[in-house]
Amino acid sequence: MIQLQAGALVCEIEPRLGGCVAGLWLGGVPVLRSTPAAQLASARQAGCYPLVPFSNRIAQATLLWQGTQHPLVRNNGPEPHAIHGVGWQRPWEVLESDESYALLAYEHPADSAWPFAFDSSQTVRLRGGALEFTLSLTNQSRQAAPAGLGWHPYFVKRTRSHISFQASGRWEMGEDKLPTQRHAAQGLDADCAFLDIDHCFDGWTGVVHLRDELLHTRVTSSLSRLVVFTNETRDIVAIEPVSHVNNAMNQVQAGADPASLGLAILQPGESLSAQMSIAVEQVK
Repeated sequence: MIQLQAGALVCEIEPRLGGCVAGLWLGGVPVLRSTPAAQLASARQAGCYPLVPFSNRIAQATLLWQGTQHPLVRNNGPEPHAIHGVGWQRPWEVLESDESYALLAYEHPADSAWPFAFDSSQTVRLRGGALEFTLSLTNQSRQAAPAGLGWHPYFVKRTRSHISFQASGRWEMGEDKLPTQRHAAQGLDADCAFLDIDHCFDGWTGVVHLRDELLHTRVTSSLSRLVVFTNETRDIVAIEPVSHVNNAMNQVQAGADPASLGLAILQPGESLSAQMSIAVEQVK
């Protein structure tokens, strides 16, 4: 476990569980869903984890790519799809760390969970009232490979939690949790208490505000797509900056334009990078 601290902000990281952030606290108040790292059994219980080399779901755990069908691992219990890449289920190595900074790395050999070798690195830094991330991936396979990045932070949903952001489109979801069609949308400006949502937005302007009776949290990212998930039974709001639309890889093989979905296609040795910041302050 690594603990970072800068002023009133404290962050715990568990490299062995997918390089996840176990928790983030401001003056003892949890910003993310926060559990001491020693008590975690899975990154899925954590406050935030990296999404690499893809985000959200690949339908029926089967990747169709350049004429080849690649069966993947169904990696989330009974769910039929592959979800959130492989990085969140693998141990990461700590390359550097000090009181406010950590550099982690994961090297992926091609396997049944993902057929393309890649290297990835993640930096986590506390600075100026914010938790800052970078995430990078380099294609180490001998062929062009699809690639995506993102993060999966779970924010605490309090009594008066309110979310707002701007976007230009929203992908509707079927009962199988896969996208069906895109509609024009202006983002979201809503109280979270009874919000029922599990959608990917595109044309996101890169800023989300989450306000409640204790904290004002501002999420920013270099990415232009955002997955938001919560419902009235949940005490969290997942606000996930991502590089591509859900199930983008199989949509491309069905004829969709990769650029329109945000999907990167990396040649051998090429890289993809992204940034995210979670800035937080107490409500006065």
